Amino acid sequence: MISDPGKSPDTLREFTAEGVEAVLREACAEARIDATGAELLRLGSNAVYRLSAAPVIVRIARDLDAATEMERAVKVARWLESQDYPATRALPDVRQPLSAGGRVVTFWESAQDREEYATVTELAGLLRRLHWLEEPESLRLPYFDPFAKVWSSFEALDGVSANDAVFLEQRARRLGKEYDRLDFVLPYGVIHGDANIGNVLRDRSGQAIMIDLDGFCLAPREWDLILTAIYYDRFCWHGRSEYEGFVHHYGFDIMNWPGYSVLADIRELMMVLWMGQQAGSSEKSATEFGRRMHALRTGGSRRDWSPF
Repeated sequence: MISDPGKSPDTLREFTAEGVEAVLREACAEARIDATGAELLRLGSNAVYRLSAAPVIVRIARDLDAATEMERAVKVARWLESQDYPATRALPDVRQPLSAGGRVVTFWESAQDREEYATVTELAGLLRRLHWLEEPESLRLPYFDPFAKVWSSFEALDGVSANDAVFLEQRARRLGKEYDRLDFVLPYGVIHGDANIGNVLRDRSGQAIMIDLDGFCLAPREWDLILTAIYYDRFCWHGRSEYEGFVHHYGFDIMNWPGYSVLADIRELMMVLWMGQQAGSSEKSATEFGRRMHALRTGGSRRDWSPF
């Protein structure tokens, strides 16, 4: 549960390197954790810090309305720990999530002192194991609705032309209708929600673990397979042997399913919309957004899209 929910809106810190550093200091002080020498690892959907005084990762959400989602992520982490499932662990003995500088903050055990990503094959194994778990009713996971996130993303577009916004809206409407007609073949149940190689790290023992538990929900399992497929098929971020290993270890090739292109197009749209939220504040993001829009408009190759 969020502590101190009555903070005044004028205490809100900007989501910049300087702003989140102030949030970090305030949050760590409230949690009685030393923030001295903390390292900012990334500044995206979350600001992610690694503390130097303790093996702790601190995540600060960009979304001001992330309290419910982050509270659920902490509960999911503790449930996965009870199932002995390899995943990031919420820091014990800290009441969280908490609010600092108007932002939602969570604390996690650091897997190791540096980021070491696991393999696509290990991701497949983790997903297969996850998809066998039965979610306890106590978690109250939400039902999956990709277009709730799509439409909310339009509200956060920054520096995007009206023409581009209209094009993306029309694409979203068309894909929404196509999604409603899909016939899913895998069982419905617990999914990670953002399953990709960037969310699988090695811990200190060398074991692959799943991180970023914010998107856990109840959904068609195909959604957890789509990113690895398009990273191979459309972007060439994975090689053929990697993807074949993924399919072999999971036991299903989503690219052979008739609904593949629809899910792939929805995921692409989300990636473009996310970039459109950064375009007004980052020249690099604006350039990437333009590149992605050109590919959508022309049906051109996605192989020059840069991972962010």
